[in-house]
Amino acid sequence: MLNPIRVDAAIDLAYGALIALSIVLIATLDTNIGIAFGVGVFASYVVHVVWKMARFDPDWMTQAVEETVGETVEKQVGETVEKQVGETVEQTVGETVEQTVGETVEKQVDEVQAQVEQTVEETVEETVGDTVKKQVDEVQAQVEAVDERVDRRPREEEVEEIVEESVEDDSNQ
Repeated sequence: MLNPIRVDAAIDLAYGALIALSIVLIATLDTNIGIAFGVGVFASYVVHVVWKMARFDPDWMTQAVEETVGETVEKQVGETVEKQVGETVEQTVGETVEQTVGETVEKQVDEVQAQVEQTVEETVEETVGDTVKKQVDEVQAQVEAVDERVDRRPREEEVEEIVEESVEDDSNQ
C-alpha cells in the first residue's frame, strides 16, 4: 500500500513542475498561453490544498472562519471604543491639564524670574566689583611706578646746577 505522506509529496512536486512549465511557456511562447496554463495549474493546486486540509484537519475551515470573524469584530469594536473614549478623555484631560499647567507654570515662572533677577544682580555686583578693584589696583601700581621714575629724575634746580657746573667746567678749561 502507498504511504499517504509520500503521495502528497509527489503531488506537490508535480504541481511545482507544472507551475515551472507555465513559467517556461510564458518565457518562450505567447504570454497569454503561458498565463492561461499557469492560472489553471494554480487553481487546481488551490483545490488540492483545500482537499488536503479537509482530509488531515477537518476543523480547519471552522477555525479559520472563527479567527476571521473574531479579528474583524475585535478590530471594529476596538476602533469605535478607542475613538469615543479617546475623544472624551482628550477633552476632559485637555481642559484639566491646560488649567493646572497654566497655573503651575505661571507660579514657577514668577519664582524663577525672581531667583534669576537676584542671582544676576549678585553676580553682576561681584563681577563688576572685582573687575573695578583689579583695574584700580593696576592703575594705582602704574601711578606709583610713574611717581618713582619722576622721583629719580633730577629736579629743575638740580638740572640748573648741573648745567652751571658743566658750563663752568667748560669755561675753565
